[in-house]
Amino acid sequence: MEEENKRKRILAVERFNNGESPDAICVSLGKSKSWLYKWIGRHIEDDDSWCESRSRRPLSDSMYTPIEIEEIVKMIRLNLYNHDIFCGAQAIHWEMEELGVRPLPSIRTINRILSRNELTHRRTGKYEAKGTIYPKLPSILPNQTHQADMVGPCYLKGPVRFYSLNVVDTATVRCGLYPLSSKSGQSILEGFWAVWMRMGIPDQVQIDNAMSFFGSPTHPRGMGPLIRLCLHNGVEPWFIPMAEPWRNGMIESFNDRYQQMFLGKVVMATEGDLKDGSLAFEQRHNSKFRYSKLGGKTPLKALAASNAKLRFPEENEAPKHQLKKPETGRYHLVRLIRSDLKLNIFGEIFSVPPELKLEYVVATINVKEQKLKLFLDKTQVDEFDYKLR
Repeated sequence: MEEENKRKRILAVERFNNGESPDAICVSLGKSKSWLYKWIGRHIEDDDSWCESRSRRPLSDSMYTPIEIEEIVKMIRLNLYNHDIFCGAQAIHWEMEELGVRPLPSIRTINRILSRNELTHRRTGKYEAKGTIYPKLPSILPNQTHQADMVGPCYLKGPVRFYSLNVVDTATVRCGLYPLSSKSGQSILEGFWAVWMRMGIPDQVQIDNAMSFFGSPTHPRGMGPLIRLCLHNGVEPWFIPMAEPWRNGMIESFNDRYQQMFLGKVVMATEGDLKDGSLAFEQRHNSKFRYSKLGGKTPLKALAASNAKLRFPEENEAPKHQLKKPETGRYHLVRLIRSDLKLNIFGEIFSVPPELKLEYVVATINVKEQKLKLFLDKTQVDEFDYKLR
């Protein structure tokens, strides 16, 4: 059959080249003009196999997802999972849309990609290290605990140097951003005040041991600007162990996302661009990003579902540095007691009992009592006179 078809194609092209009309050729062979012109075109291509049949299978399969798209889906899913963010097909679709990926696969296609790559297992919870007990702060209700950190220095095109105060509520994953031109005491007060105006005032704020947060090692008992701001507003600061940034894991994870999705993506040239962009990213994060720990809700949806009443600053303007020394309140330092049995309180060293070796203790400074109290798993184990200056 194929040989007979090839003979007709060759004969038709020869008759056309000899000047015979297309109508006569098609009538005699019982073929259409489109058939004739197809083989004339094939012959012109100067291919020795021009008269042979070719597969009608399309060169591209519309049902096949490009390998590049599949790899992007896998990469985004891994990134969302590692950041403890809701990582289902819908979340991946939103992320790809945000990144401008084209062609944008459907949610059904993303589900198929996840299924064939065995990426549909559910999160089973974070690994909890065994051994030494670490004191954790509560994160059940909104604004029970905030984690805060300073990112920078960063640079705009210009260049303009800045720092970003980033804050996350550990219960709802709501974030607050405030760009700072410096780490001065007044900048710290303005940054936290602006964030509290939008997020509300927390019961506790967890930070690292940066001097911009605790004050100065020259005056370890002087209570820096942030400590004073917190105590005047009923907030208890908690300082994580030195050289253990993972204890502030939620804000560290958020900082990575801030770097990737904001600093690495948004072009900014002026301080005005930075302020507008920071606020826009904060609002987009709180209203769009979905987290597995929230059951797939956005931070604002989780806040609404909690029916919590938040406490906000009474004044619009941040207080001025230097604040009056508080007369009441508490602040805490979590410290790992090593084999030398030394407790480091912002550079001031205290000796502790040998039973605290290799244990995490909470050093609580009671401002009213002027005492430094040492706790192991909520049990007080030591006490020092601690006159604040």
